[in-house]
Amino acid sequence: MIKVRPLDDKDYELIKQAEEVIEKNYRYGRHHIGAAVRTIKGNVFSAVHVEANVGRITVCGEAMAIGKSISEGDHEFEAIVAVAHPHPHEDIEKCWVVAPCGMCRELISDYGKNTDVIISYNDKLVKCNVMELLPEKYTSEME
Repeated sequence: MIKVRPLDDKDYELIKQAEEVIEKNYRYGRHHIGAAVRTIKGNVFSAVHVEANVGRITVCGEAMAIGKSISEGDHEFEAIVAVAHPHPHEDIEKCWVVAPCGMCRELISDYGKNTDVIISYNDKLVKCNVMELLPEKYTSEME
C-alpha cells in the first residue's frame, strides 16, 4: 500500500496546466497526453507527448516536461502530473489524470527521488512520492 497525501491548490493548478497544454495541442494519433512539472522554485513547465509510428520511440509527456524544465536551467522537481485527452470516438468530455508508465517512473526518480507524482488512487486524486511507485529501484550507485 502506498502512502498518499491530499492535493493542495498548487497541485490542482499543476493539473490545470497539463490539461491546458494537451487541450491546445491535441492531435489524434500524435498527441493525447499532456504533462506538467513544478520545480522547487515554483516554476511550471508543461508539454505533450510525441507519438511515433514506431511505438518504442514515442516520448512521454513527463519526459518532455522534464526536458523542457532542465533545458531552461531548472533541475529540481517538486511535483509532476500527466493527463489524457479523450479521443473523438470516446464518450468522455474532459481530460483525466493518468499514472506515469514504468519508464517515466524510472526517469522521474532518476532526476528527483523526492518528486511527488499526482495520480488517481482508489477513485481519488492524490499525490505520493515517486519512490512509492517504484519499489526496489534499479540504480548503479553503491548503497
